[in-house]
Amino acid sequence: MSKILFTDLDGTLLTERKEISAYTRQVLNRFSKAGHKLVLCSGRPLPSIQEVKETLKLDYPGMYLIGFNGGCIYECDTDRILYKDGLSMEQAAHILHAAREAGIYCHTYSDTAILSPVDGREIAFYRRNIHLHVRFADDPASLLTDSPCKCLAIELTDPEKLERFRLSLLPWAEGKCTLVYSNQYLLEIFPATAGKGASVKKLCSLLNIPLSDSLAAGDQGNDISMLQAAGTGIAMCNGTEDVKKAADIITPQDNDHDGLALVLEQYIK
Repeated sequence: MSKILFTDLDGTLLTERKEISAYTRQVLNRFSKAGHKLVLCSGRPLPSIQEVKETLKLDYPGMYLIGFNGGCIYECDTDRILYKDGLSMEQAAHILHAAREAGIYCHTYSDTAILSPVDGREIAFYRRNIHLHVRFADDPASLLTDSPCKCLAIELTDPEKLERFRLSLLPWAEGKCTLVYSNQYLLEIFPATAGKGASVKKLCSLLNIPLSDSLAAGDQGNDISMLQAAGTGIAMCNGTEDVKKAADIITPQDNDHDGLALVLEQYIK
């Protein structure tokens, strides 16, 4: 039976050097040739996932890209966005204002750029791997012309401060927005109707693939809904404890030692 794999990038499919090992590439080649589908599913903006796909030469038939934590679904073969979900412009403005009041760096996105309030260490940290153009404004919400897929809060030195900000937003966000960490420095804020788990269900529905035939692999809090939605959830052994608890399978090795590829072998055989 053919499977569809939804895989996170950082900490999962990619090594810490943001590469794919020769063995993992070999397994992906055989996985695709066996008739299975590959979906790259990340909190990264869609253009950044496209850059990863092109740079690492990941070119398989029937591939899909899911960006912004489920905020958009892109079909590679037809070069079109199948689905998009976003915060309202009012919600984004509220989040950005609340972050500024709390002394937390927070940015949002247009379709082609990061909209940042300041040119500082947070955006420099973020752009080590996300190479989008940046537009700066004291009020990034003023640059929005459409609903953004998400906002991202970054705190590099004080995780408790970021957690206090998350808790302060929860009463307002209830039923409207999801607030979840993609690592200890990054707090993702996106519509309650989005998320990686929702995107698994949405794409499987569009493709008429039973959820029981889906696999999902990840390592961080924003991957948990994806692991829970898929027929089989795969946690990286280098992932958080919450991710491991949500999974059906834990990889025998970490992302630097082909952990995901070792699990995928059983679906090729």
